Amino acid sequence: MRIGVVGAGRIGAHHAAVLAALGGVECVVADADHDRAAALAARVGARAAPSPEAVFDGGADAVVIAAATAAHPALIARAARAGLPAFCEKPVALDVPGTLRALREADAAGTLLQLGFQRRFDAGFRAARAALRAGRLGRVHTIRAVTSDPAPPPAAFLAQSGGLFRDCLVHDFDAVRWLTGREVTEVYARGATGGASADLFREAGDVDTAAVLLTLDDGTLVTATATRCNGAGYDVRMELSGELDQWVVGLDARTPATSAEPAGPPPPARPWAGFLERFAPAYRAELEAFVAAVRGEAPNPCPGREGLCALLVAEACETSRRENRPVRVGAAPSPAPAPD
Repeated sequence: MRIGVVGAGRIGAHHAAVLAALGGVECVVADADHDRAAALAARVGARAAPSPEAVFDGGADAVVIAAATAAHPALIARAARAGLPAFCEKPVALDVPGTLRALREADAAGTLLQLGFQRRFDAGFRAARAALRAGRLGRVHTIRAVTSDPAPPPAAFLAQSGGLFRDCLVHDFDAVRWLTGREVTEVYARGATGGASADLFREAGDVDTAAVLLTLDDGTLVTATATRCNGAGYDVRMELSGELDQWVVGLDARTPATSAEPAGPPPPARPWAGFLERFAPAYRAELEAFVAAVRGEAPNPCPGREGLCALLVAEACETSRRENRPVRVGAAPSPAPAPD
């Protein structure tokens, strides 16, 4: 199977290395910067295509979209028109209309579109989901989600990221939906900015820290917090508290936290540095699942519409933050039929 990777940046390089190491897969790398694609291909044992367009015209069996977010909708549409199954890093697009247009293209072509929410493939999240679905926690009354980056991203990234809710917390929104099988009906979000990077975020119209109260359709309360300024390290955790038990995802020897208790565990000698390290096995598992889906051996584990549902929550959070009020989350619309 020949799989093209469009985008040779940080996440594209990671995906290319994983695919190049999979049995029965030939990886072809393309980027608007051909020299960068060629260097990546040489490094991971793949082949470099002369351009992204050449991936679609060069006999690929599937495509992995890891280019800049602004290019996602057009690349999804290009893959659909070529009849190619596509894996796309989140988000489908930065707004709802763009997301709907891209989903419409894939639906009209009948092609597979898998979205990159890698937490669905993390061992801890999967174990917690199984425990919750098996009733081991009893009635779950509270969920707490934490996502903390160790340092702010570059200004150029912030300007096109869509903001903390759409870029970062959207992973938590998807994970909550996937774990519980419930929908978010209402949000109340606040944001804050301060410290040495305050001007960076203000210029981007963003915040460096946010807190959200989510209400699920069964009344379960969820708190989700995120920050770009967690100097202790990269931290992703989720607590699920029920009447019978409480489970924690992401609590291990590398969790970047120091216990204040005299008998508590010592601080980690090597805390998680970033998302690629923390979720490396999950990234591999999601691409293995994509290959299996392309081969017809398994269903699509994360259809593109899941991205729309999580984006609607993020959009409601942004409105809530700006207007300082609770906001209802609308039902995900069905993509309109593609025009003839």
